[in-house]
Amino acid sequence: MKAIVDCNSFYCSCERLFKPHLDDKPVVVLSNNDGCIISRSDEAKAIGVQMAGPYFMAKPLIEKHDVATFSSNYNLYGDLSWRVMETLRCMLGAANVEVYSVDEAFLNLDGFKEEDMNELGLKLRHTIEQWTGIKVSVGIAPTKVLAKVANHLAKKNKAATQCVVVLDTQLKIEEAMQKTPVKEVWGIGFQYAQKLMEMHAVYTAYDLSKRTEAWAHTNLGGVTGVRLVKELKGEPVKNMEKPLTVKRMIATTRMFGHNVNSITDIKEAVATYASKAAEKLRRQKSAASVVSVFVVAREQNHNASFNRGASISDYVTLPVATSCSHELIKPAVKLVDRLYKKGTWYKKAGVMLSGLVPDQTIQANMFAQERKNEQRMLMEMLDNINFSMRDDVLKFAASGTKRDWKMRMEMRSPRYTTRWDELYKVK
Repeated sequence: MKAIVDCNSFYCSCERLFKPHLDDKPVVVLSNNDGCIISRSDEAKAIGVQMAGPYFMAKPLIEKHDVATFSSNYNLYGDLSWRVMETLRCMLGAANVEVYSVDEAFLNLDGFKEEDMNELGLKLRHTIEQWTGIKVSVGIAPTKVLAKVANHLAKKNKAATQCVVVLDTQLKIEEAMQKTPVKEVWGIGFQYAQKLMEMHAVYTAYDLSKRTEAWAHTNLGGVTGVRLVKELKGEPVKNMEKPLTVKRMIATTRMFGHNVNSITDIKEAVATYASKAAEKLRRQKSAASVVSVFVVAREQNHNASFNRGASISDYVTLPVATSCSHELIKPAVKLVDRLYKKGTWYKKAGVMLSGLVPDQTIQANMFAQERKNEQRMLMEMLDNINFSMRDDVLKFAASGTKRDWKMRMEMRSPRYTTRWDELYKVK
């Protein structure tokens, strides 16, 4: 049997954890730059707040119903996500936990008796809530796709299901699939669901499960579609995957707090992002040989020299792979000179590092200066100070000091669990 544990309105749950007066009140969390709504509590959904809708359009409704609104607080969310996943690893063992996203994890329950599954689901739910304060829903079934179906039903009617649904018989599986619209099937999505309903009369997960593998290969994207239909039929084909501990590419991208047209501002932002990406690179003990930079222009009218929201990018290959911030900042900033166009306003920029290799096995270059251990020691000292003091207390001059271009986070809550000076205070 497989299970999926999914945190309920995760970002909103994180905000409520330190604000218990918001329990049973509508809550929303906004995206980067306070642009769109990316998380809604059940109460916010009930009054009609739309997911992914622009904040400025939803603001009248939010103000009318006194909805608690927060800017994204990724330091808090990331730490609480780690606590949830670590709780699961403590209960079931790391080998039986596959972290799927910041708020979801698949579990391998092969070692447990089927008659104990509902009790196990309730135990998982109660333990996570007790240890972390985060409420979750649990779906249990013979396959990952069916576990997703079970989880959807568990969240749909929390009072009746106690946030746990177990599909352990064929009758339960068929009834669950009949209640699940095809758009809610893992991997389908809204647009593809419209096509399936209009062209193939597939309205529910049950309808999809009755299709043949040949049909799935033709109409659901080849092998991926075949696997999906097999899983709906109760045949496990999606095995538990080991977490990817070393990334093949590292990126840092952000929206500006406001549109900018100064090359100085863009260079400061790119230098900051390159420094952040270098820190991530060192954390996984890698070095990069390719530096890429992109910028996104503000949307303009069709007569403007740029297309609407056009993104342009460029890259450079380094003579020797490196993880030193200053050796990555320098080429990244130079790329801005190639990309920048005077008179154009920009809304976003980003830095991507690729061509990653282990930092202990860097290929030498006979034409490049030999790397010294002092540089690596300097970077380790920089990382240690910034980790302990937070907020980039040490930074490179190229990153700027005022940083007027930084993202807006006007409604961000304190980072209760990761900052000493922002700890929750009990009176």
